[in-house]
Amino acid sequence: MLSILSQSSPSQCDGHTRRHFLKIGGLALGGLSLPTLYRAEAASPGSGERTRHKSVIMIYLSGGPSHQDMYDLKMEAPVEIRGSFKPIATNVPGIQICEHMPRLAKMMDKFAIIRSLYGCPDQHASDLCLSGYPIGPGGQQSGRPSLGSAVSRLQGAVDPTIPPFVGLTTKTGHKPYSNPGLPGFLGATHAPFQPDGEGLANMRLKSVSLEQLSDRRSLLHSFDTFRREADSRGQVAALDVYTRKALDLLTSSKLVEALDLEREAPKLRDRYGRGSSDPAFGEDAGPHWMDQFLVARRLVEAGVRCVTLSFGSWDRHGANFERLPLQLAKLDQGITALVQDLHDRGLDQDVSVIAWGEFGRTPRINKGGGRDHWPAVSCALLAGGGMKMGQVIGSTNRLGEVPQDRPVHYQDVFATLYHQLGIDTKTATIPDHSGRPQYLLDRQDPITELI
Repeated sequence: MLSILSQSSPSQCDGHTRRHFLKIGGLALGGLSLPTLYRAEAASPGSGERTRHKSVIMIYLSGGPSHQDMYDLKMEAPVEIRGSFKPIATNVPGIQICEHMPRLAKMMDKFAIIRSLYGCPDQHASDLCLSGYPIGPGGQQSGRPSLGSAVSRLQGAVDPTIPPFVGLTTKTGHKPYSNPGLPGFLGATHAPFQPDGEGLANMRLKSVSLEQLSDRRSLLHSFDTFRREADSRGQVAALDVYTRKALDLLTSSKLVEALDLEREAPKLRDRYGRGSSDPAFGEDAGPHWMDQFLVARRLVEAGVRCVTLSFGSWDRHGANFERLPLQLAKLDQGITALVQDLHDRGLDQDVSVIAWGEFGRTPRINKGGGRDHWPAVSCALLAGGGMKMGQVIGSTNRLGEVPQDRPVHYQDVFATLYHQLGIDTKTATIPDHSGRPQYLLDRQDPITELI
């Protein structure tokens, strides 16, 4: 892994240094020169000002969030169903949500809730939430590409120095939790760029600090030195697709700047909240890493078309009502800060946000004070992208067991996200391993209430 190191690495309040977001794996020099890339950067549409483009931020709530404890509280149900949380009114008349999400309640006009989501198997994996396909006979994502990979293939990069698809998902012991969105049959060319990822070339650019990235003359000298050393060892010819792509990224300061949260005002960082890459509650799942919401906004603003991240540990078989108040408060803070920031920066029509998990939780509370897996129905929260907000789509029955009206399939949400990105799922195809065109989804109609 190539690390761009700062000469000084001040620790943040959570004990993590700036280095964590500035580690970039992979470097390649085959057939490319720095002057060529500098000219490409200077000529790129994004030089000097942001080029408008459509993007999506996908937030995976690892473990399966409890729909009836977030957006679909059942106060008329028996106590063993409804739990201890109370609903609160939102700024949209008639819509109520959990009391532990007060920020969202005040901004409900900027969000849309789906209460009747279905189509999920009993699988602990991000596959369905990032591709529309569960783990199947074809492997993870049933061998299909994630949304980010499909967008990379169909629309390419906005800026030659910025990857179209970035995965911020942290590593977990249960590997399906940390799938950032696989490329499937599209292959490694359209895999997500992972700033802290493994599996890229284990190379290290010598003598280049974060501060030196702004010094192009020094950077040119360092790359020339690296090229000579690599050539002498015969490494250049062996560089793969990951490392060829990485040079584009590293020879521009744009990506590094997008990943550097020190460039943001402290007040804005405080609005998002700080956090840690450590798994939430010490469990094997996503972290409460608030910083990633802000990094996602910075990345889409820089030119990334799709950003994925995981958040929290939602597999609450026990201690549901003890741990959810903390976790809901953190999600409440992070996602409302993100959506408000998108509005403040004029990105709300261009950037779609989706937050959801792989299934819901049982209506009946178990003996351990938790809720178990419930694939029959789940929920989703959407914002931005020019979609119609301030509404609830669908409902469940009295006990929150099954969709009651307007059932919405996971793939219906994907069809909507593709639509907002400017991709028609009824006509767009991508070639599989044999070169045969494949549609992006099996269900191709977007949700009419949102578009």
